Amino acid sequence: MALDFGKMDLPPRPELFDFHGVSMTHYFTDSWERVQSFQARPDDILIATYPKAGTTWISYILDLLYFDKTSPERQTSIPIYDRVPFLELCIPSVFSGKDLVDALPTSPRLIKTHFPVQFVPKSFWEQNCRIIYVARNAKDNMVSYFHFDNMNKLNQILETGTPTSRDSWRERWCLDPGTTM
Repeated sequence: MALDFGKMDLPPRPELFDFHGVSMTHYFTDSWERVQSFQARPDDILIATYPKAGTTWISYILDLLYFDKTSPERQTSIPIYDRVPFLELCIPSVFSGKDLVDALPTSPRLIKTHFPVQFVPKSFWEQNCRIIYVARNAKDNMVSYFHFDNMNKLNQILETGTPTSRDSWRERWCLDPGTTM
């Protein structure tokens, strides 16, 4: 049975705003104080990436390296977003990334973030945690982000009958990568 997206009432995309010089949505700033007071453990591993740069890919790899021998059932019984939660993501009355991280039973805890380095909670530095930064060729990152962005703007596509053009999207992305989110 195919989904009829034309009859679905999809939620609007969250608005971006300037947050300490970085374009953000409220989903990443609503729990700002709680995230900044997060207490990292010395064996925590932080996966830091720009969006669409390989976050899920590296999360799977690390989860397999650390836990496949001791808990192979994790791969099929626990979704990757629960095994390696986003620290800063907060959807009120649904979940908080910080709460998901605090509840992780594993050691080390694998935690991911899209925060720029200046927003990473101080406890990661104080505990001398391992931080894995994933960078991707900017052109490849932009193409991946373009397709992801158009996929998530389904309402716009349904209303106008066409997705954002690559040229106009690329121009916006080059001026301020945060505006395309």
